[in-house]
Amino acid sequence: MSSHRHHSRPAPDPQAAADFETWLERQRRRVEAALDRWLPPEDQPPQIIHRAMRYSVFAGGKRIRPILCLASAEAVGSEAPGVMEAACALELVHTYSLIHDDLPALDNDDFRRGRPTCHKQFGEAMAILAGDALLTLAFHVLARAACPDGAARARLVEEISAAAGTPGGMIAGQVEDLEGQGRTPTAELLETIHRAKTGALLTASVRMGAICAGAGEEQLEALTRYGRHVGLAFQIVDDLLDVEQSTETLGKTAGKDARQKKITFPAVYGLPASHRMAEQEITAALREIESFGERARRLRELALLVLNRSK
Repeated sequence: MSSHRHHSRPAPDPQAAADFETWLERQRRRVEAALDRWLPPEDQPPQIIHRAMRYSVFAGGKRIRPILCLASAEAVGSEAPGVMEAACALELVHTYSLIHDDLPALDNDDFRRGRPTCHKQFGEAMAILAGDALLTLAFHVLARAACPDGAARARLVEEISAAAGTPGGMIAGQVEDLEGQGRTPTAELLETIHRAKTGALLTASVRMGAICAGAGEEQLEALTRYGRHVGLAFQIVDDLLDVEQSTETLGKTAGKDARQKKITFPAVYGLPASHRMAEQEITAALREIESFGERARRLRELALLVLNRSK
């Protein structure tokens, strides 16, 4: 990313950075082991669908959403029963959305996470079904979550379905994104698209972790605001990376936003202002979780990771 950023922030402590990396890798491995248990094995008939599902889930994602979910529960007080199932459900919904986003009828992308997209590998029909199956599996996982009661499970289902659907969730954002291609980019339309398309599921990740841990109303509100700021920053950085990084670094086709005339932060605000906006959103996110003190350390580190990522 460009070098003019972060000049006002103190240099990170190398030991703290190493500790965070170790924690992050441990959480990734835990999430992946849990996903492996929930997904049908490749040799279970019909094998092709299970191969396609696993191909996309285990394509090397960052696991930001499930890890935000785990860190949010930690900020409230503990890693609560049911939080790993919530984390897995979030990653399953996210992966389904990527498979469908990449289809020729939507974004028409050949690469994701550095390798051929699901429909390139397994054909369009199987990619559609793999996405459907992952979305369906997410609700099966939540139905089996180890929450203390059915009411908590129902709240998790309500959160993820609202965030993934419409009128204010990921599907709504995807529709606005498709409809917006080629239209004059405006700040209002840009915000409408991304609060729903990217922000809703990231915010739900934080909320679901907090709900599992029994957050009070004030805690949940603060974490929701944190999630919204991080979600917007995530999208701004995503848009910047599409302009500033190579296809090799990103693991997906760079420069597609401009070619498809998408409404992006650089298109509306330009690059320097977009960089500043991402920093402002993260600063606001960090402010929201000050009251959690040391327990929110991982949420703070994750917010900075979203800002400083290079792919």
